[in-house]
Amino acid sequence: MEPEEPLSIPTASTSASASAAASVVPPSTSGAPPLPPSPSTGPAPLVPTGMDDDISLMNVIATITTAVSLHQLSQYLRSFAPKEVREVVLASMLPEGQDPLTILDIQANTLGILYILSARLHVASAPRPPPNYIEDFCSNFVAEQARFAADRVTLLVTGIAQAAEQEGNLRLAVLPVQDLLLRYAPSPSHLTTIHPIFARICIASRAFTAALPVLTHPITTIDLAVSELTYNDNLVYHYAGGMIYAALRRWAEAEEYFEICACSPGAVPAAIQLEALKKLALVQLIRAGKTSSPPKYMHPHLSRLFKNTPYSTFANAYPHQRGQLRSIVEADGALFSAEKNLGLISEALERAPRWSIRKLTATYLTLHLSDIGQAVGIESEGQVQALILDMIQSSEICARLSSDGTVSFSDPPVHFEKADVDKVLGDAQKQCALLSRLEREMARSKEYLVKVRYCDFCIRIGGLRDMLHPYLCVRTSPKCDRSLFFFFEKTTPFLL
Repeated sequence: MEPEEPLSIPTASTSASASAAASVVPPSTSGAPPLPPSPSTGPAPLVPTGMDDDISLMNVIATITTAVSLHQLSQYLRSFAPKEVREVVLASMLPEGQDPLTILDIQANTLGILYILSARLHVASAPRPPPNYIEDFCSNFVAEQARFAADRVTLLVTGIAQAAEQEGNLRLAVLPVQDLLLRYAPSPSHLTTIHPIFARICIASRAFTAALPVLTHPITTIDLAVSELTYNDNLVYHYAGGMIYAALRRWAEAEEYFEICACSPGAVPAAIQLEALKKLALVQLIRAGKTSSPPKYMHPHLSRLFKNTPYSTFANAYPHQRGQLRSIVEADGALFSAEKNLGLISEALERAPRWSIRKLTATYLTLHLSDIGQAVGIESEGQVQALILDMIQSSEICARLSSDGTVSFSDPPVHFEKADVDKVLGDAQKQCALLSRLEREMARSKEYLVKVRYCDFCIRIGGLRDMLHPYLCVRTSPKCDRSLFFFFEKTTPFLL
């Protein structure tokens, strides 16, 4: 199921009022997900006038090619001129019109080329770098050099996307940005500022499968030294990832990504988290026939906001009350369409009879086709028969249909393949190793150690420490609420 055109990603406002408004005001319905704006607001001269003689592209190129320290070169490129002048100088040509990119080596001069490319893609009157040069750079640059200028990497990615958009073919940006992302991140599990931009490019260009090499690696590491990340980057990336998986009908992965977005911790919920929660509920209906209880760590305000939406009413009526489901879709179809959820609603509505039949198998051993049709809201016995046969063929149910129209249900046989068992064991071992690594990293975290040292009295609580001490405040005078500890010691001794 591909999402309806156009696709949009709501803004991740982190105010409570914005979250409340999200249930009333739908996300933007403009054509493609908005790309970060260019810092350039108008044409700029390629040859700045009235500037210091030392501020010239020739001097910049000389510094790039002779620099010994990458740190010093990074500081120089950031401060050799005021921002407006610096961008114009970097985007200009050498005397006699020579392109500076032709005399710099991608491997040796990655940092300098990064500044020049990002400037030329954003200064309005600057000559655009050749597309094949951009692709070559994204495939061969030295990541260790590029990490000295994380902000310029983000600027380069947005510039590539905007250049492709101006050409009228956003797919041109997919491959170079994918190469840049896979090369720049220290590991596939590192989140960078490129991730949300790349995911939005894949959605806007409908190149959903191009995102899979990135999405298949769960995010476990956030390093601000690698990318200047914000809270919004995490939300947008996982929201967009859920949309991509939903478009590919990979419901389990879509559910996981929407849940990560909706349940990411924050002081107040963001508007995009409510949108993720709506899509999460619909994906759960499609995949399991019912919604799951939200995790306890999800912000409680989100649950209250969700209960006041038509999505909650739809989920409560699913799957048996097909008449009420259709009434909800007819009454709130405009809202579902405006929020780009009508495709998921239609998919859930189409699968409702299947989930009703599967629930009947848990209660009855035999049923006539007419009884099944009455239970699921289908009048034609022929349609019920076709549906039953399709479910048997696809192994959704284990049943036998007799000539008189009687359906006999039975429990599905259990099969265990050695390869499946080995895969489960291998996945469990990988998860154990990952948890051990994360635990060791947390034990080295200064913030974590400062916090837990005030909880020595409650060391037996272990991993529940944070949950049992919500009033712990590191910034003022941290201390344990020992009365809370004694309360839990008396009421839940099995935890200690």
